[in-house]
Amino acid sequence: MGIFDKPRLRPVEKRDDMPEGMWSKCPSCDAMLHQLDLIQNLNVCPSCSHHLLLGSRERIASLADPGSFRELDADLVSANPLGFAKYPEKIEQLRATTDLNDAVLTGMLTIDGNPAVIAVMDFKFFAGSMGSVVGEKITRAIEKATAEKCGVIIISASSGARMQEGMLSLMQMAKTCGALALHSEAKLPYISVMTHPTTGGVTASFATIGDVNLAEPKCMIGFAGPRVVKETTHQNLPPGFQTAEFMLDHGLVDAIVSRKDLRTKLGKLLAFMQGGVQ
Repeated sequence: MGIFDKPRLRPVEKRDDMPEGMWSKCPSCDAMLHQLDLIQNLNVCPSCSHHLLLGSRERIASLADPGSFRELDADLVSANPLGFAKYPEKIEQLRATTDLNDAVLTGMLTIDGNPAVIAVMDFKFFAGSMGSVVGEKITRAIEKATAEKCGVIIISASSGARMQEGMLSLMQMAKTCGALALHSEAKLPYISVMTHPTTGGVTASFATIGDVNLAEPKCMIGFAGPRVVKETTHQNLPPGFQTAEFMLDHGLVDAIVSRKDLRTKLGKLLAFMQGGVQ
């Protein structure tokens, strides 16, 4: 054996009693987390309270009064208006793996007895990007809330506008904000909840114009990424730039609310803002 040769390592035999997908590592403190513990703790690390991504259906289940959620516009699906290569195939793949038709779930519900219409974005579907279906569903949800004379809640988790739909995706910024303007004229409340990450065209439109803007701890909120901002401005960014805590200090966010407290907070806000159940 040459002096630079190393003996091959013996292959590690995989144990049959270790099922895949049962453990994950916290991206903040590196603690090993069992999936059952995460589910019971709403995908919040029990060691350091880091808020991991939470799916839209799980989010709604954590907020809605039992049996009160009724989904809206479930059958809307994306077309391929620009003829973008392999876009339809990617959409079909995501529909199959996520049990969602697009990156937002909308519906009516009550929270502590207070009626509202809710739209919850889901990052696992195309990184929560906003295409024509996402914008249309959110707009219809806002219009439904206006017609029903109740508040609207939008929970954001998005990488921004969906490039595969070009200008049609950017149009959703104006369309959703227009619906919210009419909702405001009707003297009805809009509560925005920003979660990790809320970026791009979503931040630049409906996510930051709530009557009350809430955020989860340490979530990223911004338009462009910090590297792009630094390269554009040629300045060193301040500590904590684009975190919820930074935005709270600078007035963009009204309060930071832990996931376990969000249901109670939303219930109290809805009751106060629309004269509901206290």
